[in-house]
Amino acid sequence: MPLEMVRHDITKMNVDAIVNAANTGLLIGGGVCGAIFQAAGVRALQQACDQIGGCHTGDAVITDGFNLDAKYIIHTPGPIWEGGNHQEDALLKACYLNSLELAKNHQCESIAFPLISTGIYGFPKEQALQIAVSAISSFLLNHDILVYLVVFDKRSFGLTKKLFSSINEYIDEHYVEEAEISFTRNREAPSILEQRQEADILQHDLFQEAEYSLVELLDQLNESFSDRLLRFIDEKGLTDVETYKRANIDRRLFSKIRNEVDYTPKKKTAVAFAIALQLSLAETNELLEAAGYTLSRSSKFDVIIEFFVEQANYNIHEINGALFAFDQPILGA
Repeated sequence: MPLEMVRHDITKMNVDAIVNAANTGLLIGGGVCGAIFQAAGVRALQQACDQIGGCHTGDAVITDGFNLDAKYIIHTPGPIWEGGNHQEDALLKACYLNSLELAKNHQCESIAFPLISTGIYGFPKEQALQIAVSAISSFLLNHDILVYLVVFDKRSFGLTKKLFSSINEYIDEHYVEEAEISFTRNREAPSILEQRQEADILQHDLFQEAEYSLVELLDQLNESFSDRLLRFIDEKGLTDVETYKRANIDRRLFSKIRNEVDYTPKKKTAVAFAIALQLSLAETNELLEAAGYTLSRSSKFDVIIEFFVEQANYNIHEINGALFAFDQPILGA
């Protein structure tokens, strides 16, 4: 997918480029910077950085990846947080955009970022995340590159306490354990006599329906997921590009869905399209049904999606932040 959030060690990411939250002197430091230098090979990487000589805050420079799986290391010094009145937001946004531009110029197809400036530089994590997502999303509107935001733990993703509490309350109110559903069904199960009567009726009905040929039954099938998706795109007045960009879906996967009528996407991919198209709850289930899915109260993933749809909040990156915080798969390809 174009933008993915992962918990991982950035030095072990198998991508074309990783981003180093550097200092302006391009010297080995602590935190992410120190870890990258150690993994790449301190002497070789420091020599490469010394040849460059330094980098201004918000700018970006590139070196080889040396001992890393990544081919390149892009170094960008983030701003030190000084209360927010010293262009910190603009400088942090520049870090992401300049790094992405440098990756594009070196034909990189994938890149991994840490949350820049949120360590010893003190940038508030929630604000830093919003800037990162905004900058990356704006770049992805016009370029195809796989971008990872890499963190060690969920707390780094700064979901607001208010939103987290609201989602938590919604889950508590609507989420139903499978065991509870099973108990309810068993409690409401018909008697043995009723079951036999239903079976006799069903058998009789099946014999009556036998006159229909298989061909006739197949003709009555509903439209495919691809057909229904394309119909919704037309009804919402969107282009294909707008749709798969909003859905955080790779262009190649969208092309596959469009051209292979019988292709069935993963559920999170189907939901991503529903969010991109800003479908209502009923429309979302209609689209999911075409792929053989539905929203269920026994799935936390589904309940979280339902929460955002009911709130008419279709910001896919905010939704993914919430899914990430609750250990659920994120939306996209």
